[in-house]
Amino acid sequence: MPAALPPAALHFPATRRNREPIRAALAEVLPASGTVLEIASGSGEHAAWFAPLFPDLTWQPTDRDPTLLASIAAHAAAAGAANLAPPLALDVADRPWPVSAADAAVAINLIHIAPWGICLALLAGAAAVLPPGAPLFLYGPFRRGGRHTAPSNEAFDRSLRAQDPAWGVRDLEAVAAAAEAEGFRLDRVIEMPANNLGVVFRKA
Repeated sequence: MPAALPPAALHFPATRRNREPIRAALAEVLPASGTVLEIASGSGEHAAWFAPLFPDLTWQPTDRDPTLLASIAAHAAAAGAANLAPPLALDVADRPWPVSAADAAVAINLIHIAPWGICLALLAGAAAVLPPGAPLFLYGPFRRGGRHTAPSNEAFDRSLRAQDPAWGVRDLEAVAAAAEAEGFRLDRVIEMPANNLGVVFRKA
C-alpha cells in the first residue's frame, strides 16, 4: 500500500493486476460522457484508477459494506480526480437504488462471489437505471457451454463453493438469459487475461 494512503484505504492485489486490461475493455464500450455507476466497488482502487483515465465521465462508486465505503473514500481522496464522485451505500438487493439514472454500469468480480439472486438483482437494478443502448459491463470468470474455460477456473469455483455453496463461477448462457429477461441483449464477450471475460450487455 502506498505510504501516502490513510489506514482506511484497503489494498486488494488483484486490482493492480487486472486494472489495465479492464481499462482497455471499458475504453471500447463506455459512452463518451455521462455517469458510470460502479456496483460493488470494493476497496475503491479501480474507481481511483479509472476516473482520471476517463475525464469526461463521472465515475460513481458504490458498495454496501461500511468498511469498503471508507476505503473507497480514502482512495478517492488520494486520487484527487474531480470526476470521481463520493461513494454511495448501495446493496443491489435493495430497491430502489440510490442512483436513479446512469449512462453505463460496471460490476467487477461480483456475481461469482455472491448468491445467484444477487446477479438477478444486479440485472434488474441496472435495467431500471440505464437508458436504451447503455452498456452493462461484467468482469470475472465464467463457464461457457456448461464447462469451465480453464482448470484454474474450475479450482477457483470449488474454492468459492467451499466458502459458500451459493457462490460459484456462473454460466455465461444463464447470465445472458437472465439479462435478456430484463431487457438487455448480449453485445460482446471480450477475452481477458487469467481466463476472465469482459461481458458487455446493452439495454434494448
